Amino acid sequence: MGDGYSDQFRLSITEALSTQLYAALKKLEPAPLTAENLGALAPQAEKLGLPNMSGVYQIFRQESGNERQLAYVGKADEPLPDRLGNHLYKLSGREGISIDEMSFKCLFVEEDLSSVSPEKMLIKKHLKEGKIVWNNRGFGNNDPGRNRDKTVIKRNHFDLEFPIDLSRHVEGLKPGVQSLHDVLVTIKRGIPFLFRFKQAAAFRERMVNVPEGEINVDQALRFVARHLTGRWQICSLLGWVIMYDDSPTSYPSARRYYRPEGVFDQEPRTRKPGKNEAEDGIESEDEDGTLDE
Repeated sequence: MGDGYSDQFRLSITEALSTQLYAALKKLEPAPLTAENLGALAPQAEKLGLPNMSGVYQIFRQESGNERQLAYVGKADEPLPDRLGNHLYKLSGREGISIDEMSFKCLFVEEDLSSVSPEKMLIKKHLKEGKIVWNNRGFGNNDPGRNRDKTVIKRNHFDLEFPIDLSRHVEGLKPGVQSLHDVLVTIKRGIPFLFRFKQAAAFRERMVNVPEGEINVDQALRFVARHLTGRWQICSLLGWVIMYDDSPTSYPSARRYYRPEGVFDQEPRTRKPGKNEAEDGIESEDEDGTLDE
């Protein structure tokens, strides 16, 4: 409180950064989220003489007949093209969404700014203006690891609204006799979502005959399951697929089990967000995670 001739001045560096980041992104026009546009980012960064390609980005969705919506705000400690490419790949393997609906903007950000969480600044700024559709809903997550396979997801989770598309064609899976291990690795590499499985020596020795013609994910998993024995099962969760020797273990967010004795569907379980879990929070997603081979 001033006394007429003195007062206090407070400089908020984070507020200044937030305002400038918001304004800089607002000047940009969204571009279609395509491999071609992402490929143009690296030459641009090189031209600008940037030491790395980390930064912040926005992803938008525009459904037919609707206005464009801000879907996600994130950061990339890794190169921006790689992080955005991961999102492109992930979205291409989901039900209920088309890549043609998606666009993006991005800013290369000084490396020193990563410690002040620029994406959180942007999220807070955007939430003052309206809504961000996918933040705090699991969209930005990588593989959380085995200990999270049994998580009961929130009712507003991204994976529940846009589950993995089991009708997608498996790229690279060729007909003919080959080891079950090679089939599993090809499926893993040929689908746009995570397939995590436990290794077993028997899979390298077991030879199978892949049929002619295109095979989608569901057909491929049914084929593999017919060649499993004992307690092995494949579980299609809402956001990824796992394979372990733990049948008849069930998983809350599973929608289909592939076992040697047959295929079984399940209604995924969900939960309400807890007291400290807002439906649309301001926290960024955990972008850490390991991908088991």
